[in-house]
Amino acid sequence: MAAPDTAAGGTALSDTWSERAELYRTSTAHSQGPDLELVVEWAEGCRTAIDVATGGGHVARRLREAGIEVVSCDPAPGMRPDVICHAEELPFADRSFDLAVTRVAAHHYSSVAQATRELARVASRRVVVVDNLFGGDDAELAEKLRDPSHVRNYTEVEWRGFLAGAGIELDDVRIFSYPIELEPWLDRTDCRGEDAARVRELLADRITGGDVVFERIALRGHPRGA
Repeated sequence: MAAPDTAAGGTALSDTWSERAELYRTSTAHSQGPDLELVVEWAEGCRTAIDVATGGGHVARRLREAGIEVVSCDPAPGMRPDVICHAEELPFADRSFDLAVTRVAAHHYSSVAQATRELARVASRRVVVVDNLFGGDDAELAEKLRDPSHVRNYTEVEWRGFLAGAGIELDDVRIFSYPIELEPWLDRTDCRGEDAARVRELLADRITGGDVVFERIALRGHPRGA
């Protein structure tokens, strides 16, 4: 989803993601999937939520359909968030929302530890994080070639550490095998020519038919003391 601004070139990154916004709004890989269904399931009982790095807005849409009052935020104006801000600096008071959620965005964050602390700070009842799992150095290089705004995917152990460091007690962890159509995935970031060929080469062991298969992790927890 949308990447945070950085001190050098943040505006350019936001502009890039704004240009890609429609592709992410219409992306099958982002608008559906078992992880999105799980986010909705895990939100049950919450009245309010913040969708951090909303991207195409799919989490916000589904939670609103479930009757939850949602505020979406993203640093890219083209993603049409309710609030334009960084995941690392949420402009909301402590415990402003029952639920804080971020889905398939954290691999773009400049500081996952800080963003996780912000999720914990603004949530009164529940925190939900979904992202792609670290799949080795070749997969990371492929992700960077496909999209230079990619920072890094993280392991389950690292994610558990981020949440524990933010004062979040884990309630559940799920891991999914997640196939994505390869060519649309490359097209969304305009990855073509030699770069696209190299990405295919690096991910050869993950490509089946027209899909590239990643692992995705979903974690649910609550702020300590909540």
